Amino acid sequence: MKKRAYISVYNKTDIEKLALRLQNAGWEIVSTGNTANYLINHGINVVESSSITGFSELLGGKVKSLHPKIFAPILADETEIKALDCEPFSLVVVNLYPFEKYKGVNADIDVLTKNIDIGGVALLRAAAKNFKNVTVICDTDDYDVDFENVDETTRQKLALKAFETASKYDYTIYNELSYNFGFKNQDELSDLLALYLEKKNNLRYGENPHQSAALYNYADELDYEILNGKEMSYNNILDATASLNIACEFYDVCACVIVKHTNPCAVALGKDLEDAWKKALDCDPLSAFGGIVAFTRQVDSTLAKHLTSMFLEIVIAPSYTDEALEILKTKKNLRVVKINTPYEKYHNFVPREIKLTPFGALVQEKDILELDVEKFKVVTKLKPTQEQIEDMVFAFKVAKHVKSNAIVVAKDLRTLGICGGQTSRVGAVEIAINRVCDSPKNAVLASDGFFPAIDNIHLAAQNRIVAIIQPAGSIKDKEVIETADKMGIIMIATGIRHFRH
Repeated sequence: MKKRAYISVYNKTDIEKLALRLQNAGWEIVSTGNTANYLINHGINVVESSSITGFSELLGGKVKSLHPKIFAPILADETEIKALDCEPFSLVVVNLYPFEKYKGVNADIDVLTKNIDIGGVALLRAAAKNFKNVTVICDTDDYDVDFENVDETTRQKLALKAFETASKYDYTIYNELSYNFGFKNQDELSDLLALYLEKKNNLRYGENPHQSAALYNYADELDYEILNGKEMSYNNILDATASLNIACEFYDVCACVIVKHTNPCAVALGKDLEDAWKKALDCDPLSAFGGIVAFTRQVDSTLAKHLTSMFLEIVIAPSYTDEALEILKTKKNLRVVKINTPYEKYHNFVPREIKLTPFGALVQEKDILELDVEKFKVVTKLKPTQEQIEDMVFAFKVAKHVKSNAIVVAKDLRTLGICGGQTSRVGAVEIAINRVCDSPKNAVLASDGFFPAIDNIHLAAQNRIVAIIQPAGSIKDKEVIETADKMGIIMIATGIRHFRH
């Protein structure tokens, strides 16, 4: 029995070499359209599929292979093929229209739909389904397979690759058309949540050396460059993300964010980046050692000299002067990261958060709710000055990125003390105030959640905190507000909670 192969490829790299091997081994090659013409022009004997199906291509080539006389010999087992009165296909070689090549922000919907492969995907699935009898090839890297002696394990692996290719192809189409049709962000928590993650590279290890880890491509990724130092580790990526999450809250001003183990050590705004750096470093110089620093403006040579005077893991900024980059590169192991994506667009990435638990996968929208100054309420008799409002809004934005229970003490648009991850709110208040380098007098205090008791207010008053911003919503709100009035503390209720577990 002469073996038959069906070949239909968009990417024709080395297909003539494969076909020549098959022809020399006595195989019959069935093909159609451009692939058939390409092979014929390279001296390969080809049986046109139309001579088998009895009809030519339809709809300008949209329908070529979708016919029972093509699919039946692919799908049939040894018993079924006898009833078909035709030779089975033992090999199917297919690659798909390059839909991914045309996707993007300004993609033309007609071009996208034109490049959605129908027959190719169907051929891959059919051949992969019948892996016991058919070898399926969808990757040019597999052209060197010994088709005369393919064992079942190899056919299984190739079938899995075909299903994987088809799955990725379908997901890419779904994801791109969702954006193109304007539906992507309307129903993030749909009944079926599809993710397709393709490994980008292995990481040295995860959070700890005994944990393996890898970085996978995601559909929407930040555009960045590493200008100096090694590739980022698992923990580096987490820390860099934490620092950018905060920095992008202040994308329109000069801001400096210092992070350690995903926790902000210090955040400050300044008249320029050097001013912001000095204010942030002064908040907690001990914790800043070995930290990750993110800036919202271009790093110049003056700032670079400050940064290289101490040990830092990563510096992140939208740009660097040539002089600054030369200075930073004197630190061989310092990772210098340039963010090419505009900071104001940063929150468009990763619109949802996913956590895998033994109970199931938890999915939620990312917490990007902005504090609206026009909507929050001053609930005390004393009213804040404009400077106090700015400090409170600043502190509340920082508290949003601190583990609950989160407390941030701030003054003059810089953090003075930060505490998170505590099991009691009054404990977090006490620790945050104790971390203040100088004095919390006339500083403001932000809390990510409401105050469950008045002990927090007493503690703030004892340390001369002048104003508090918090979500409110406790059954103790009335008593908390009355206590703030008695203690002469201004209080703003935002109505927004920012828990981070």
